[in-house]
Amino acid sequence: MSETTHTLELTLNGQPRSLQVLPWTTLLDLLREQLDLVGSKKGCDHGQCGACTVLRDGKRVNACLTLAIMCQGAHLTTIEGLADEAGLHPMQAAFIKHDAFQCGYCTPGQICSAVGLLEEGRAHSPDQVRELMSGNLCRCGAYGNIIDAIEDVRAGGGQ
Repeated sequence: MSETTHTLELTLNGQPRSLQVLPWTTLLDLLREQLDLVGSKKGCDHGQCGACTVLRDGKRVNACLTLAIMCQGAHLTTIEGLADEAGLHPMQAAFIKHDAFQCGYCTPGQICSAVGLLEEGRAHSPDQVRELMSGNLCRCGAYGNIIDAIEDVRAGGGQ
């Protein structure tokens, strides 16, 4: 029995891509193992920690729970795609400014989730930010600084 791959057309970090994927390949495994984009982390592999959060068409998704073939035609942004020639994304700069990380393992997922959160436009207070970021866990407990960084960008700061 041969393994049949499927062609996947998508835009990844602003670049059109045509890829061959097995039907059971998760987006996280595609990013890390096939494309060598290792910023998104494999934390729990059950969608409980948020370390693998990326943006699909501007919305936050857990890459470990998303089959790659579900991203046909999608625009994906990973932590590697947030910065540009002009410099860091404002959220990345705010995380540095507010020391919103310790070990750094969850940071890519936290940042992608925070960018998506602000694009959703539903967070209007620190309490709402806390609630809407609750799917992203930090074992180091840098939550206060993470909220400060998000609030800084939400208020127009960041860089």
